[in-house]
Amino acid sequence: MNEGRVYLVGAGPGDPELLTLRGLRLLRNADVVVHDRLIDMRLLDHCRPDVELVDAGKFPGGRGQTQANISELLIERAGEGKRVVRLKGGDPFIFGRGGEEAEALRNARIPYEISPGVTSAVAVPAYAGIPLTHRDHASGFTVITGNVALGRPEMDTDWSAVARMPGTLVILMGWSRAEEIVSALIAAGKPRDTPAAIVSRGATADQKSVSGRLDGIVISAERAGLGAPAVIVVGEVARLHERLNWYEELPLFGRRIMVTRSRTQASVLSARLAELGAYPVEIPTIEIRTLEDFTELDSYLRKLSEFDWVAFTSANAVSAVCGRLMETGMDMRAFHPVKVAAVGRATSSELLNRGVRADLMPDRATSNGLASALVEYGVGGKRILLPRSDIATTQFPDSLRSNGAIVSEVEAYRTVTPDGAITALREAICQGVDAITFTSSSTVTNLLRLLDHDVSLLSGVTVACIGPVTAATASSYGLKVDIVSRVAATYSLADAIAEHFTGQ
Repeated sequence: MNEGRVYLVGAGPGDPELLTLRGLRLLRNADVVVHDRLIDMRLLDHCRPDVELVDAGKFPGGRGQTQANISELLIERAGEGKRVVRLKGGDPFIFGRGGEEAEALRNARIPYEISPGVTSAVAVPAYAGIPLTHRDHASGFTVITGNVALGRPEMDTDWSAVARMPGTLVILMGWSRAEEIVSALIAAGKPRDTPAAIVSRGATADQKSVSGRLDGIVISAERAGLGAPAVIVVGEVARLHERLNWYEELPLFGRRIMVTRSRTQASVLSARLAELGAYPVEIPTIEIRTLEDFTELDSYLRKLSEFDWVAFTSANAVSAVCGRLMETGMDMRAFHPVKVAAVGRATSSELLNRGVRADLMPDRATSNGLASALVEYGVGGKRILLPRSDIATTQFPDSLRSNGAIVSEVEAYRTVTPDGAITALREAICQGVDAITFTSSSTVTNLLRLLDHDVSLLSGVTVACIGPVTAATASSYGLKVDIVSRVAATYSLADAIAEHFTGQ
């Protein structure tokens, strides 16, 4: 049996992109992931499909897992020879009780490693535009907890000492005692007009922040609807909050945007939406699966040289065909005597990654655009192979045939409804989404199938389509299309959504 090992990994606060590269590698290789309640659940998408996920969340008031239970679980799973990632919010050794877990592992003779994370003490103020140090305002900072251990009077905060500390004061886990903390600082000599700020749910799409005088900051935070978890910042640097508050000024900040496509394809669009400040809600409406029987596809691949063109209408088709070529002992040289057409940049890029350069790519990245480009090139009497999914429509091949082409269609991959998609979709709608994206006609039909074609469930939700063909499909089902990207590309779609909501 392999030696088990535990990795205490800091997930960072909120934004899943704050996970370190080492943390990402450990997460991808884990057999078991024991995670905190407040981590961004999108981090778990990096895990292997067969990973064991354990929610070790602890709630205010002592509900949920106890620290003893968590430590015992880590020891037990590692004792079974498993690689265990203990995924903790922020940094495991900064008010994260990682030290206690490390001690328990050491006592049990369980090997462990520490993967530091970005602490909320630094990241949350940064996401609110507050630099903890600044040449004009502060040459250092102090971090304390606002929530001391029960029954540990020796750990009670000496507010007189804290109030005299130069530089910036950062208080974590202090929301429930915020008024008491502010009063203690003022009583200890901190001037009432000291600049202060409170940031709630920092580095997430739900971030809220306020700044002002120390003596009024709690009232301002309550009026603005702030709540736990929150970071309190006291010091001259808090003056910079209103001027440097970059995150909450992003064009899609706070917007929940539903992304509908296969999970492997959603990442590019989700990443761009996140860059614009949105919270992407990924609902894979299709899952790409390999064929159960390759007989027909293999037959066509063995006689590729007999065709004049191979036309790819998706990156999935490229992946399926090229992957099958390699599995059957062939390689990309099979395309040598054949011209290759790609519907758009994503498909062309997938071909290039495989060592094949597309001979033709239309200006409009749609099947109609590809058909027009091929017809203009000249398809009369030409033999064209069209590898497709099991649910592809006949519009594209019919258009080629009507112009004299001899088209052979072959199923290259299957599309199925992902497990749990219906539940995830209905939960997302109940929680509320500002917009829903459709990146192909199939995402429209698949999503509406999940909703039993009840378009009323999307009432009030902005509908964004990647191009006119997808928009036409959405309209045919009774959806009101609000946004159509100028170019059929994910970046163009994301930018069009930003323009819609900002009017810019």
